[in-house]
Amino acid sequence: MNENLFSSFAAPTMMGLPIVIIIIMIPSMLIFSSKRISTNRLITLQQWLIKMILKQMMLIHTPKGRTWSLMLISLIMFIGSTNLLGLLPHTFTPTTQLSMNLAMAIPLWTGTVILGFRYKTKSSLAHFLPQGTPMALIPMLIIIETISLLIQPMALAVRLTANITAGHLLIHLIGGATMVLTSINLPVATITFIILTMLTILEFAVALIQAYVFTLLVSLYLHDNT
Repeated sequence: MNENLFSSFAAPTMMGLPIVIIIIMIPSMLIFSSKRISTNRLITLQQWLIKMILKQMMLIHTPKGRTWSLMLISLIMFIGSTNLLGLLPHTFTPTTQLSMNLAMAIPLWTGTVILGFRYKTKSSLAHFLPQGTPMALIPMLIIIETISLLIQPMALAVRLTANITAGHLLIHLIGGATMVLTSINLPVATITFIILTMLTILEFAVALIQAYVFTLLVSLYLHDNT
């Protein structure tokens, strides 16, 4: 295969113009809404899933935290649909780009931290210095806790990027090996094709799980600061 292994992760262009924004907007077109009293099964299933996920996430939140419910449900739907669309052949997955994931993680994390310092100032500052810390360790612990706080959005973005990218690379490698082995050894090619099919099914689960994990961690950061 002459194609570069990482070429599928390059931002697509059309006539020299980037079309990433158009691709990012596609998942929102797949979310149907209806003003009718009687809806079809697809919209009913969609609404049931949204209510179930939202109810589970909002159980631990205070009234201030529940004001983020629309933001959180929109986030999980966007990441989940984007990850699933990226598994289709000849498509681009925006969540494999660290820059995009940082663009989602940093504003959300910053919002939760600002809420914490606004409504729970003493509790937020207390995280930097655990109770009973010896005087000699106070400067070091403050530095460590500050770094651990600042690294949270980076961890959010890197986790999502690494998991989605690793799955796409495995599918690409095993798919290429299956094509080569088809003309060399058919039984071995059949085995690799079965592995590829199982890996693809696993990636569908990973796509949804990573969307849930990303949103859940943002929800937990919100809970700690409200």
